[in-house]
Amino acid sequence: MNTGLPKPLTSPASLRSWSWWKKSFLGVSGLICLSSSFLFFTPPGTAIREKLAESVIITQHRDWAWMFVGAEERDRMVAAMLQRTEEMGEEKLDLAMVQVHKRSIDEIVKIEDISGKFWVGKKMYIYDPKSIRVVTPAEQGQGERITSMVQRTGAVAGINGGGFIDPDGLGNGFAPMGFIFSGGELIFTDQDGSVPQHTVGFTKEGQLIVGKYSIDELIKLHISDGVFFYPRVIANGKPLITEGDGGQGRAPRTAIGQKADGTVIFIVIDGRQTHSIGATLREVQDLLLEEGCVNAGFLDGGASSEMVYNGELITKPSSRYGERRLPSAFLVFDDANTYKPYNVWEGLTKIDPGGAATHPEYQAELKNKGQQSATAKPSTTPTVKPSTQPEATAKPKDSAAPTHSQAPGSTKAPLADPPASKQPGTKPTGSPEAGGTTAPTPEATAKPPAATPPATPATPPAATPPPATAPPAQTAPPTHTAPSAKPGGLNSPGTAPGASDGAAK
Repeated sequence: MNTGLPKPLTSPASLRSWSWWKKSFLGVSGLICLSSSFLFFTPPGTAIREKLAESVIITQHRDWAWMFVGAEERDRMVAAMLQRTEEMGEEKLDLAMVQVHKRSIDEIVKIEDISGKFWVGKKMYIYDPKSIRVVTPAEQGQGERITSMVQRTGAVAGINGGGFIDPDGLGNGFAPMGFIFSGGELIFTDQDGSVPQHTVGFTKEGQLIVGKYSIDELIKLHISDGVFFYPRVIANGKPLITEGDGGQGRAPRTAIGQKADGTVIFIVIDGRQTHSIGATLREVQDLLLEEGCVNAGFLDGGASSEMVYNGELITKPSSRYGERRLPSAFLVFDDANTYKPYNVWEGLTKIDPGGAATHPEYQAELKNKGQQSATAKPSTTPTVKPSTQPEATAKPKDSAAPTHSQAPGSTKAPLADPPASKQPGTKPTGSPEAGGTTAPTPEATAKPPAATPPATPATPPAATPPPATAPPAQTAPPTHTAPSAKPGGLNSPGTAPGASDGAAK
């Protein structure tokens, strides 16, 4: 009997007769449909997309976060992250909470393995905070790997330090961001002495300083060693992340905390690898709280995160080229007074941050593939500004001119580690990569790092770095022009230098 109803396009019998590729196509299509419905139309799916976006935002590929949440929501998330970072660094520390006790020479460091559900890493106890020094590269023109620094200086151990400008994610590690103090000397700064910057450092009395302080304030606090990075997560015994996981996804992390008895704890978490995805800011904060830390903050993360002991690398950096060349590191010595600070940037009128065109391992890789250099070689011709008139600097919360997103509907995203790295923005390495350096820098401004002599105040150099995108890892995007600086050496506190930019990567 003819019912007038259309016959079904397929029947169980006809489905059984399909070829394997038709069945596979049907299965994959159904899976995609179900997965998309879950990710875009359910609360758990939305939460997963947001976590994925957070993890991408703190890398050097921030723009691609639009694929998970859209360009508008991505930019809102970036702005909220940077605002939280600023607020977390505001409160001043009560340094009297930390009373450093003298330790014997046999009590230097202890290292333990640590792990969480999605990560593994190392924890180092340093019982005498006065044994810690910030060390800088030995040669002009390139950063230095931490294993090399430890072996060269005779240090016991070390971890990566502050953020730096990192074009293409393949920089030479020689263009730091913010400032560097070593052995009580101001080795480098790209900011005016009155501008608050995110600080991780130690006083001459061995007390850890984390949070926003100007160079003028740091000098009054007897700063000995320190670098620029963020975010701070514990202040005066109080956790600063009380809701959520910190809003920066999972990534390789480097953090530092101090207990009330002066004991310092270094934390390095592997990430972006099969054996360890990475940790959230909240997980590291809570780990340090459990240890009894009263103050704590993050250093450059992402591909820069690593720990070295007795000259050997004991963590697994996420960079495909292994250890990165870096502009600063916190090293632990039997006797820190044996290390003499060295201003490797003294006398330079240009600071070349490098990039894909000059990265040796990357170029060797291209050569093996028979390809040409990816980017033009940066200019090394100095551009000297003989004027002694101070350059105007941006206000503390001004950020560097961001690059336009290449993603659909993208807008200018605020820059940060710090986050680069400047994650916080350029890997800031950041970067709070929040890391990888890697790294969004809230304090980033429009011009580059300036080199200067440690001893005598001089006419401030105004460097103009390439534009950078933040990551909390701390690094800048590709550049073709090297920064320029005025002659005269170091930017002294109180003088107006050129501004720079800086995430966790």
